[in-house]
Amino acid sequence: QVQLVESGGGLVQAGGSLRLSCAASTTIFSFNAMGWYRQAPGKQRDLVAVITSGGGTYYADSVKGRFTISRDNAQNTVYLQMNSLKPEDTAVYSCYATPTGSIQIVWGQGTQVTVSS
Repeated sequence: QVQLVESGGGLVQAGGSLRLSCAASTTIFSFNAMGWYRQAPGKQRDLVAVITSGGGTYYADSVKGRFTISRDNAQNTVYLQMNSLKPEDTAVYSCYATPTGSIQIVWGQGTQVTVSS
């Protein structure tokens, strides 16, 4: 069974940076896409960023210009570099992957990001 393991969350002051990592237990070439959602307390889960197997990227308007999603195929890892963080970025960030040829979505366990003002 495919597993995704996230790391890199934590507490940071506004204006600071964090880098989240999502390591897959299998080659990430087996996924159509990988990305990150986030969910703040009492709010719906929102898509933050996506990277496709072809390298295409998508960003939510709220993070464009501040967040960058990238992949390291050799390490089977996807990263989310988060710069100029704002208190409203505080949420649990969850990595996901969509395996090729499957309707299944694989989720990581989530990592907390807290941005203090």
